Amino acid sequence: MREYTQFYINGAWVDPCEAHVCDVINPANEQVVGRISLGSDADVDRAVAAAERAFESYSEWSVEQRMALLGRIVEVYQARYADVAEAIRLEMGAPATLAVEAQAGAGLAHIAEALNVLQTYAFEEDHGEHKVVKEPIGVCALITPWNWPVNQIACKVAPALATGCTMVLKPSEVAPLSAVVFAEILHEAGVPAGVFNLVNGDGAGVGTALSKHPDVDLVSFTGSTRAGTLIAQNAAPTVKRVTQELGGKSPNIILPDANVEEAVIRGAMHMFHNTGQSCNAPSRMLVHRDQVAEAEAAAAMAAGMVVVGDPADEATSMGPLVSQVQFDRVQSLIAKGIEEGAKLVCGGLGRPEGLASGYFVKPTVFSDVSNDMTVAREEIFGPVLVIIPYDTEDEAIRIANDTNYGLAGYVQSGDLDRARRVARKIRAGNVKINGASGGPNIPFGGYKQSGNGREWGAHGFTDYLEIKAIEGFATT
Repeated sequence: MREYTQFYINGAWVDPCEAHVCDVINPANEQVVGRISLGSDADVDRAVAAAERAFESYSEWSVEQRMALLGRIVEVYQARYADVAEAIRLEMGAPATLAVEAQAGAGLAHIAEALNVLQTYAFEEDHGEHKVVKEPIGVCALITPWNWPVNQIACKVAPALATGCTMVLKPSEVAPLSAVVFAEILHEAGVPAGVFNLVNGDGAGVGTALSKHPDVDLVSFTGSTRAGTLIAQNAAPTVKRVTQELGGKSPNIILPDANVEEAVIRGAMHMFHNTGQSCNAPSRMLVHRDQVAEAEAAAAMAAGMVVVGDPADEATSMGPLVSQVQFDRVQSLIAKGIEEGAKLVCGGLGRPEGLASGYFVKPTVFSDVSNDMTVAREEIFGPVLVIIPYDTEDEAIRIANDTNYGLAGYVQSGDLDRARRVARKIRAGNVKINGASGGPNIPFGGYKQSGNGREWGAHGFTDYLEIKAIEGFATT
């Protein structure tokens, strides 16, 4: 049992202003694995005040000082790597291999990339006799989700530290254990008191208090589009900057000249990765009508390769959904797909055979789906793939863009020029061709209701900086 009932404020672990304890559930066995406190407005006030005081000095740190700090964080993170991965496995049910290789690894990669960017980043530009400078925006509220917990923490905290900002982090109350380990890493690395603060809580409490707070200069939020809308509304009266990485319903266009079996298996396995709990998951597979039967067989083959089970077992490739709420939502949407007449290729309702407890679901594939069905419109956030037929390339592009979201897109083709042409026409912030995968230096973010702003790499610095023009700077 992990008892994490204190908050990290002004460089120390402190008791909450009000006692309100929340259980953390291991989704693999539905047992309590930890406890945290849920913060109040008073806790937020303390944390924001600490960040505001620290900003006065930390914002003046040199680039070299910030580079040295990020370097120490990398070293401590590496020493605590196994602790980060274990916390993620316990709190969200990520299989051990996924927690180690992808989840914990992503957090380290973002810190290392921020350090790399900082070495050459231009904080000043000369325009004749005038100078344009980029300055830290101030106190940042960082609100992160449960599906890639440390990835999303690191890709916000690292650029904030690199640019000279101070911050208050509110991780998801569903998966907060890894955030505490992350705070311990920053403390051990010597982050100055008040620069980084952690207040646990839920969205309605701490999330609202942070987004409304008059002394917060930026809210960086990752989560659902519904919650992002509320945060923007809460932030509007104080005209603070709000950046959001929200939901997705990403299309995966498999063009007729692709190797259909290979492309479908790759796309399906990507969909089942992290139990489908990724905002950029390729959840809508668009297949030429003449190749649908072949695609169905390949998708069913992929589902059969998935080993669902105990995340601690190294043979497991797919763990449970994160919570009872998520389990119920996914089950209801699978039922909706059946009700609306989609063809159930494999999977379906209920737990996989042999798993009587835990929030486990079957890798599920629907076919003969039209783009107006609920399973094609709503972000399911579970291992549910829908196959949508098309007749022409233009129709495939139209279906791909017929969504409120625009986070990611995927194109599979044997003709690279054709794939490039189609990729340019997809209205999304990130498009992958033939299974290519970028790194932490590639910008990540979405069009439309998938959010605004970009994270990762040099582009991820932008939202944390204000731009000041000093006219006549070089006048003699």
